[in-house]
Amino acid sequence: MLAYIIRRLFSVVVMLLVVTLVTLSIFFLIPKMTGSDPAAMFVGKQADPASIEAVRQKLGLDEPILMQFWHFVSGIFVGRDYTGGGDTIRCAAPCFGYSFRTEQEVSAMLVDAFPVTLSMVIGAAVLWLVLGVSTGVVSALKRGTIIDRAAMITALAGVSLPIFFTAMLAMLVFRTQLKWTTATYVPITESFGGWFGGLLLPWVTLAFLYAAMYARLTRATMLEVLGEDYIRTARAKGLPESVVLGKHAMRSTMTPILTIFGMDLGALVGGAILTETAFSLHGLGGLAIKGVNERDLPLILAVTLITAACVVIANLVVDLLYAVIDPRVRLA
Repeated sequence: MLAYIIRRLFSVVVMLLVVTLVTLSIFFLIPKMTGSDPAAMFVGKQADPASIEAVRQKLGLDEPILMQFWHFVSGIFVGRDYTGGGDTIRCAAPCFGYSFRTEQEVSAMLVDAFPVTLSMVIGAAVLWLVLGVSTGVVSALKRGTIIDRAAMITALAGVSLPIFFTAMLAMLVFRTQLKWTTATYVPITESFGGWFGGLLLPWVTLAFLYAAMYARLTRATMLEVLGEDYIRTARAKGLPESVVLGKHAMRSTMTPILTIFGMDLGALVGGAILTETAFSLHGLGGLAIKGVNERDLPLILAVTLITAACVVIANLVVDLLYAVIDPRVRLA
Protein backbone atom coordinates (compact mmCIF):
# COMPACT_ATOMS: atom_id res chain seq x y z
CA MET A 1 0.00 0.00 0.00
CA LEU A 2 2.84 2.38 0.86
CA ALA A 3 4.53 1.72 -2.48
CA TYR A 4 1.24 2.44 -4.26
CA ILE A 5 0.85 5.75 -2.41
CA ILE A 6 4.41 6.78 -3.30
CA ARG A 7 3.84 5.94 -6.97
CA ARG A 8 0.59 7.90 -7.02
CA LEU A 9 2.21 10.91 -5.32
CA PHE A 10 5.01 10.83 -7.88
CA SER A 11 2.50 10.70 -10.73
CA VAL A 12 0.62 13.68 -9.20
CA VAL A 13 3.80 15.75 -9.12
CA VAL A 14 4.62 14.83 -12.74
CA MET A 15 1.07 15.60 -13.85
CA LEU A 16 1.10 19.03 -12.21
CA LEU A 17 4.45 19.84 -13.80
CA VAL A 18 3.13 18.82 -17.23
CA VAL A 19 0.00 20.92 -16.76
CA THR A 20 2.16 23.86 -15.67
CA LEU A 21 4.41 23.53 -18.71
CA VAL A 22 1.50 23.20 -21.14
CA THR A 23 -0.36 26.14 -19.59
CA LEU A 24 2.74 28.31 -19.57
CA SER A 25 3.43 27.36 -23.19
CA ILE A 26 -0.08 28.48 -24.12
CA PHE A 27 0.56 31.64 -22.12
CA PHE A 28 3.73 32.15 -24.16
CA LEU A 29 2.39 31.17 -27.60
CA ILE A 30 -1.10 32.72 -27.71
CA PRO A 31 0.17 36.33 -27.71
CA LYS A 32 2.44 35.48 -30.64
CA MET A 33 -0.41 33.89 -32.60
CA THR A 34 -2.76 36.81 -31.92
CA GLY A 35 -0.12 39.45 -32.63
CA SER A 36 -0.16 40.90 -29.11
CA ASP A 37 2.63 41.35 -26.62
CA PRO A 38 2.22 40.43 -22.94
CA ALA A 39 4.59 43.22 -21.97
CA ALA A 40 2.50 45.76 -23.89
CA MET A 41 -0.65 44.39 -22.24
CA PHE A 42 0.98 44.90 -18.84
CA VAL A 43 2.05 48.49 -19.57
CA GLY A 44 -1.32 49.51 -21.06
CA LYS A 45 -2.52 51.42 -24.10
CA GLN A 46 -0.17 54.39 -23.61
CA ALA A 47 2.92 52.21 -23.92
CA ASP A 48 6.20 53.35 -25.43
CA PRO A 49 8.89 50.94 -26.69
CA ALA A 50 11.22 51.67 -23.78
CA SER A 51 8.53 50.90 -21.18
CA ILE A 52 7.55 47.70 -22.99
CA GLU A 53 11.15 46.51 -23.11
CA ALA A 54 11.66 47.30 -19.42
CA VAL A 55 8.57 45.30 -18.47
CA ARG A 56 9.62 42.43 -20.76
CA GLN A 57 12.95 42.21 -18.96
CA LYS A 58 11.39 42.60 -15.49
CA LEU A 59 8.86 39.82 -16.06
CA GLY A 60 11.39 37.58 -17.80
CA LEU A 61 9.33 37.45 -21.01
CA ASP A 62 12.50 37.76 -23.09
CA GLU A 63 13.79 34.41 -21.79
CA PRO A 64 13.22 30.96 -23.40
CA ILE A 65 10.05 29.14 -22.44
CA LEU A 66 11.88 26.49 -20.38
CA MET A 67 13.65 29.17 -18.36
CA GLN A 68 10.33 30.93 -17.77
CA PHE A 69 8.92 27.57 -16.69
CA TRP A 70 11.72 27.12 -14.17
CA HIS A 71 11.28 30.62 -12.74
CA PHE A 72 7.51 30.17 -12.52
CA VAL A 73 7.64 26.79 -10.75
CA SER A 74 10.40 27.84 -8.35
CA GLY A 75 8.49 31.05 -7.61
CA ILE A 76 5.51 29.04 -6.40
CA PHE A 77 7.64 27.37 -3.71
CA VAL A 78 10.35 29.92 -2.81
CA GLY A 79 9.10 33.22 -4.23
CA ARG A 80 10.58 35.32 -6.99
CA ASP A 81 12.37 38.64 -7.53
CA TYR A 82 11.30 40.93 -10.37
CA THR A 83 14.10 43.32 -11.31
CA GLY A 84 13.90 46.07 -13.90
CA GLY A 85 14.65 49.77 -14.22
CA GLY A 86 16.85 49.69 -11.15
CA ASP A 87 14.00 48.47 -8.89
CA THR A 88 13.63 45.04 -7.34
CA ILE A 89 10.18 43.71 -6.39
CA ARG A 90 9.96 40.66 -4.13
CA CYS A 91 7.00 38.35 -4.77
CA ALA A 92 6.69 36.02 -1.79
CA ALA A 93 5.84 32.35 -2.19
CA PRO A 94 3.52 31.17 -3.56
CA CYS A 95 4.14 33.59 -6.41
CA PHE A 96 1.98 33.45 -9.56
CA GLY A 97 3.16 36.79 -10.92
CA TYR A 98 1.37 40.12 -11.19
CA SER A 99 -1.94 40.99 -12.82
CA PHE A 100 -1.61 42.83 -16.12
CA ARG A 101 -4.57 45.07 -15.24
CA THR A 102 -4.36 45.83 -11.53
CA GLU A 103 -0.63 45.07 -11.02
CA GLN A 104 -1.61 43.20 -7.84
CA GLU A 105 0.03 39.95 -6.84
CA VAL A 106 -2.09 37.17 -8.33
CA SER A 107 -1.54 35.06 -5.21
CA ALA A 108 -3.17 37.80 -3.08
CA MET A 109 -6.17 37.83 -5.43
CA LEU A 110 -6.43 34.05 -5.12
CA VAL A 111 -6.27 34.22 -1.33
CA ASP A 112 -9.22 36.64 -1.31
CA ALA A 113 -11.31 34.58 -3.76
CA PHE A 114 -10.53 31.01 -2.69
CA PRO A 115 -12.45 30.99 0.65
CA VAL A 116 -15.63 32.08 -1.16
CA THR A 117 -15.43 29.25 -3.69
CA LEU A 118 -14.34 26.68 -1.10
CA SER A 119 -17.20 27.59 1.26
CA MET A 120 -19.75 27.36 -1.53
CA VAL A 121 -18.47 24.07 -2.95
CA ILE A 122 -18.01 22.23 0.36
CA GLY A 123 -21.49 23.13 1.58
CA ALA A 124 -23.09 22.20 -1.74
CA ALA A 125 -21.10 18.95 -1.93
CA VAL A 126 -22.38 17.78 1.46
CA LEU A 127 -25.95 18.51 0.36
CA TRP A 128 -25.78 16.86 -3.04
CA LEU A 129 -23.95 13.79 -1.76
CA VAL A 130 -26.39 13.14 1.09
CA LEU A 131 -29.55 13.99 -0.85
CA GLY A 132 -28.47 12.42 -4.14
CA VAL A 133 -27.27 9.10 -2.73
CA SER A 134 -30.16 8.69 -0.29
CA THR A 135 -32.71 9.53 -3.00
CA GLY A 136 -31.10 7.06 -5.40
CA VAL A 137 -31.07 4.26 -2.82
CA VAL A 138 -34.73 4.82 -1.85
CA SER A 139 -35.71 4.98 -5.50
CA ALA A 140 -33.92 1.69 -6.24
CA LEU A 141 -35.55 -0.05 -3.28
CA LYS A 142 -38.97 1.30 -4.29
CA ARG A 143 -38.50 0.53 -7.97
CA GLY A 144 -41.66 1.09 -10.03
CA THR A 145 -43.60 2.80 -7.24
CA ILE A 146 -44.86 6.36 -7.14
CA ILE A 147 -41.88 7.28 -4.94
CA ASP A 148 -39.46 6.03 -7.58
CA ARG A 149 -41.21 7.89 -10.38
CA ALA A 150 -41.49 11.14 -8.41
CA ALA A 151 -37.82 11.00 -7.46
CA MET A 152 -36.69 10.38 -11.04
CA ILE A 153 -38.94 13.12 -12.44
CA THR A 154 -37.42 15.55 -9.92
CA ALA A 155 -33.93 14.33 -10.83
CA LEU A 156 -34.68 14.78 -14.53
CA ALA A 157 -35.81 18.36 -13.84
CA GLY A 158 -32.65 19.03 -11.85
CA VAL A 159 -30.42 17.77 -14.65
CA SER A 160 -32.38 19.54 -17.40
CA LEU A 161 -32.89 23.02 -15.90
CA PRO A 162 -29.98 25.43 -16.52
CA ILE A 163 -28.33 26.47 -13.31
CA PHE A 164 -28.79 30.18 -13.99
CA PHE A 165 -32.55 29.61 -14.31
CA THR A 166 -32.62 27.68 -11.03
CA ALA A 167 -30.57 30.41 -9.38
CA MET A 168 -32.89 33.21 -10.52
CA LEU A 169 -35.98 31.23 -9.48
CA ALA A 170 -34.48 30.54 -6.04
CA MET A 171 -33.59 34.20 -5.56
CA LEU A 172 -37.08 35.28 -6.60
CA VAL A 173 -38.83 32.92 -4.20
CA PHE A 174 -36.57 32.69 -1.16
CA ARG A 175 -34.77 36.04 -1.23
CA THR A 176 -37.22 38.50 -2.78
CA GLN A 177 -40.61 37.06 -1.78
CA LEU A 178 -39.98 35.15 1.45
CA LYS A 179 -36.83 37.08 2.52
CA TRP A 180 -35.36 33.98 4.13
CA THR A 181 -31.79 34.63 3.05
CA THR A 182 -29.43 37.56 2.72
CA ALA A 183 -28.02 38.85 -0.53
CA THR A 184 -24.45 39.56 0.62
CA TYR A 185 -21.65 37.10 1.32
CA VAL A 186 -19.96 37.67 4.68
CA PRO A 187 -16.76 35.81 5.68
CA ILE A 188 -17.35 33.21 8.37
CA THR A 189 -14.74 34.92 10.57
CA GLU A 190 -16.97 38.02 10.73
CA SER A 191 -20.41 36.48 11.14
CA PHE A 192 -21.49 32.86 10.94
CA GLY A 193 -25.11 33.86 10.38
CA GLY A 194 -24.19 36.21 7.54
CA TRP A 195 -21.92 33.58 6.01
CA PHE A 196 -24.60 30.90 6.21
CA GLY A 197 -27.38 33.14 4.93
CA GLY A 198 -25.32 34.43 2.03
CA LEU A 199 -24.36 30.94 0.87
CA LEU A 200 -27.58 29.02 1.53
CA LEU A 201 -29.12 29.69 -1.89
CA PRO A 202 -25.89 28.98 -3.82
CA TRP A 203 -25.60 25.71 -1.87
CA VAL A 204 -29.15 24.66 -2.69
CA THR A 205 -28.91 25.72 -6.34
CA LEU A 206 -25.64 23.93 -6.97
CA ALA A 207 -26.70 20.89 -4.95
CA PHE A 208 -29.99 20.57 -6.86
CA LEU A 209 -28.12 20.09 -10.13
CA TYR A 210 -25.57 17.58 -8.83
CA ALA A 211 -27.92 15.73 -6.48
CA ALA A 212 -30.13 14.97 -9.47
CA MET A 213 -27.21 13.38 -11.34
CA TYR A 214 -26.07 11.46 -8.27
CA ALA A 215 -29.59 10.16 -7.63
CA ARG A 216 -29.87 8.77 -11.16
CA LEU A 217 -26.41 7.18 -11.01
CA THR A 218 -27.01 5.74 -7.52
CA ARG A 219 -30.33 4.23 -8.56
CA ALA A 220 -28.86 2.57 -11.66
CA THR A 221 -25.82 1.24 -9.77
CA MET A 222 -27.91 0.05 -6.82
CA LEU A 223 -30.28 -1.89 -9.06
CA GLU A 224 -27.33 -3.58 -10.75
CA VAL A 225 -25.68 -4.48 -7.43
CA LEU A 226 -28.89 -5.86 -5.94
CA GLY A 227 -28.98 -8.41 -8.76
CA GLU A 228 -25.50 -9.76 -8.01
CA ASP A 229 -24.96 -13.31 -6.72
CA TYR A 230 -23.27 -12.26 -3.49
CA ILE A 231 -26.32 -10.17 -2.53
CA ARG A 232 -28.61 -13.17 -3.08
CA THR A 233 -26.17 -15.31 -1.06
CA ALA A 234 -26.18 -12.82 1.81
CA ARG A 235 -29.97 -12.83 1.89
CA ALA A 236 -30.06 -16.65 1.67
CA LYS A 237 -27.81 -16.84 4.72
CA GLY A 238 -30.46 -14.96 6.67
CA LEU A 239 -28.59 -11.69 7.15
CA PRO A 240 -30.79 -8.73 8.11
CA GLU A 241 -31.76 -6.50 5.20
CA SER A 242 -29.99 -3.55 6.82
CA VAL A 243 -26.73 -5.51 6.84
CA VAL A 244 -27.21 -6.68 3.24
CA LEU A 245 -27.81 -3.13 2.04
CA GLY A 246 -25.45 -1.22 4.32
CA LYS A 247 -22.47 -3.56 4.47
CA HIS A 248 -22.56 -5.29 1.11
CA ALA A 249 -24.64 -3.39 -1.46
CA MET A 250 -23.67 0.15 -0.51
CA ARG A 251 -19.94 -0.52 -0.67
CA SER A 252 -20.11 -1.56 -4.31
CA THR A 253 -22.59 1.20 -5.09
CA MET A 254 -20.35 3.90 -3.65
CA THR A 255 -17.36 3.10 -5.86
CA PRO A 256 -18.58 4.93 -9.03
CA ILE A 257 -20.19 7.61 -6.85
CA LEU A 258 -16.85 8.29 -5.20
CA THR A 259 -15.15 8.52 -8.60
CA ILE A 260 -17.38 11.24 -9.99
CA PHE A 261 -17.55 12.98 -6.60
CA GLY A 262 -13.79 13.46 -6.60
CA MET A 263 -13.81 14.82 -10.15
CA ASP A 264 -16.79 17.12 -9.54
CA LEU A 265 -15.43 18.44 -6.26
CA GLY A 266 -11.97 19.08 -7.70
CA ALA A 267 -13.33 20.87 -10.77
CA LEU A 268 -15.75 23.05 -8.78
CA VAL A 269 -13.10 24.11 -6.28
CA GLY A 270 -11.38 25.65 -9.31
CA GLY A 271 -14.42 27.87 -9.75
CA ALA A 272 -18.16 27.32 -10.12
CA ILE A 273 -18.43 30.04 -12.74
CA LEU A 274 -22.18 30.04 -13.45
CA THR A 275 -23.23 29.83 -9.80
CA GLU A 276 -20.78 32.50 -8.67
CA THR A 277 -21.89 34.80 -11.48
CA ALA A 278 -25.60 34.28 -10.78
CA PHE A 279 -25.21 35.10 -7.07
CA SER A 280 -22.52 37.80 -7.51
CA LEU A 281 -19.97 35.87 -5.49
CA HIS A 282 -16.37 36.97 -5.97
CA GLY A 283 -14.68 33.56 -6.07
CA LEU A 284 -12.26 31.82 -8.40
CA GLY A 285 -14.92 31.55 -11.10
CA GLY A 286 -15.28 35.33 -11.09
CA LEU A 287 -11.50 35.68 -11.35
CA ALA A 288 -11.49 33.33 -14.33
CA ILE A 289 -14.17 35.39 -16.12
CA LYS A 290 -12.32 38.59 -15.29
CA GLY A 291 -9.04 37.19 -16.59
CA VAL A 292 -10.58 36.04 -19.88
CA ASN A 293 -12.48 39.29 -20.48
CA GLU A 294 -9.45 41.45 -19.74
CA ARG A 295 -6.91 39.07 -21.30
CA ASP A 296 -5.10 39.04 -17.96
CA LEU A 297 -2.81 36.11 -18.72
CA PRO A 298 -1.16 35.65 -15.28
CA LEU A 299 -4.60 35.48 -13.69
CA ILE A 300 -5.83 32.92 -16.23
CA LEU A 301 -2.67 30.88 -15.71
CA ALA A 302 -3.04 30.85 -11.92
CA VAL A 303 -6.73 29.85 -11.93
CA THR A 304 -6.01 27.10 -14.48
CA LEU A 305 -3.24 25.65 -12.33
CA ILE A 306 -5.34 25.83 -9.16
CA THR A 307 -8.16 23.97 -10.91
CA ALA A 308 -5.80 21.32 -12.31
CA ALA A 309 -4.18 20.82 -8.90
CA CYS A 310 -7.57 20.41 -7.21
CA VAL A 311 -8.72 17.83 -9.78
CA VAL A 312 -5.48 15.82 -9.60
CA ILE A 313 -5.38 15.85 -5.79
CA ALA A 314 -9.06 14.91 -5.57
CA ASN A 315 -8.46 11.94 -7.87
CA LEU A 316 -5.53 10.86 -5.69
CA VAL A 317 -7.70 10.96 -2.57
CA VAL A 318 -10.42 8.99 -4.38
CA ASP A 319 -7.94 6.29 -5.41
CA LEU A 320 -6.75 5.94 -1.82
CA LEU A 321 -10.33 5.72 -0.51
CA TYR A 322 -11.19 2.89 -2.90
CA ALA A 323 -9.41 0.41 -0.65
CA VAL A 324 -11.42 1.60 2.35
CA ILE A 325 -14.82 1.29 0.64
CA ASP A 326 -14.39 -1.73 -1.62
CA PRO A 327 -12.57 -4.83 -0.23
CA ARG A 328 -12.00 -6.08 -3.80
CA VAL A 329 -9.53 -3.25 -4.35
CA ARG A 330 -7.46 -4.38 -1.38
CA LEU A 331 -7.36 -7.91 -2.76
CA ALA A 332 -6.20 -6.61 -6.14
